[in-house]
Amino acid sequence: MNKFLFCLAILCFSQLSYSQSNRTMKTINPAMITSFAPTGTLRVGINLGNPILANEDPISHQPQGVTVDIAQEIGKRIGLPVKLIPFKTAGNTVDAVKTGEVDLVFVAIDPVRGADISYTPAYIQIEGAYMVKASSPIQSNEQVDVANNEIVVGKGSAYDLYLTREIKHAALLRAASSQAVVDDFMSGKGNIAAGVKQQLESDAKRYDGLRMLPGRFMVINQAIGIPNARPQYEQTTAYLADVITQLKQSGFVAQAMKRHQIEGARVAD
Repeated sequence: MNKFLFCLAILCFSQLSYSQSNRTMKTINPAMITSFAPTGTLRVGINLGNPILANEDPISHQPQGVTVDIAQEIGKRIGLPVKLIPFKTAGNTVDAVKTGEVDLVFVAIDPVRGADISYTPAYIQIEGAYMVKASSPIQSNEQVDVANNEIVVGKGSAYDLYLTREIKHAALLRAASSQAVVDDFMSGKGNIAAGVKQQLESDAKRYDGLRMLPGRFMVINQAIGIPNARPQYEQTTAYLADVITQLKQSGFVAQAMKRHQIEGARVAD
């Protein structure tokens, strides 16, 4: 009897494995791959403007980080070589996917960008925060959106897009990139700096007399984006959504964050 149950279990497992393999084969088809990466190489836009997502290796000068790891995994799964194309800002990265220069990007989900980009579910959530000078009378986020306040933010970043919609009374001063926000702020521009919490905390170490405001003003969902102008983009997005779900559930994303010593973010639900 035990032998019978054992054999039955083996048979069920084999059928399940075959079913899962067959489903994967149906999902990855030549037409989808051709639409997804028409050059035969998966061209991936890497945003170096957000240190949580990626940065430049100081020795090899090549992009490294969580998004690079995910991009390489996707290339492995679809059987295509991966070409990493770095950009200094999120805005430049988004422009590149809209013009067809790249096939896939890692950017924040935003309704303004959503008109041209199809998103997967989020893989990482990042906090946006404010920083002021130690002498500033501002003590909380609620005191930011006030007339005569000036907020320095990276041009075209998710924070810029969000604050453009939400800020009603304060003025926005746009730095060339997220990395330039604190330098512009310390050069005398504005009285509040806004951006990735981790980026601001890191930049604050280069200067004296700065402090973060408690809490956050927004949570940003980072996802994979592809151009929705391409044929079969819905099928491609569904496939990538499934990949992201698997990478989150398996611990791949969490392990990548740990490997690259990422703090100030968490794996998205």
